[in-house]
Amino acid sequence: MERITVKTKIQASAKMVWDLWTGPEHIVKWNTASDDWHTTKADNDLRVGGKFRSRMEAKDGSFGFDFSGTYISVEPYKSIAYTMDDGRKAEVDFKENIGETEIVTVFDAESQNPIEMQSNGWQAILDNFKKYVENF
Repeated sequence: MERITVKTKIQASAKMVWDLWTGPEHIVKWNTASDDWHTTKADNDLRVGGKFRSRMEAKDGSFGFDFSGTYISVEPYKSIAYTMDDGRKAEVDFKENIGETEIVTVFDAESQNPIEMQSNGWQAILDNFKKYVENF
């Protein structure tokens, strides 16, 4: 299975980045790849064995899906690993360096969509998160 890596650097502490990444009240504000989509609901039980779920929908109501899974590792302010409900795995690392935090996400590609489309979509969400944090 092919793995995809996306990353960004954010001008904020790892604690701030972590809090905005994991808080359901924040997830609904940044978790989108484009302006014609939004996240209508998010739940997050941030602990090993805990589950997360985000409901993503097209703003015109034409399509929607749940993105969900179970945490397999949680190291506050440093890393999160999870298994998506379809069995794919992902790891998210938060690396702070002098007031800047780099997020690196590595995830298993799925087979329905081209690798480039998956990489671009996840990168767009990460870029939107960066914008959200730096304007928070």
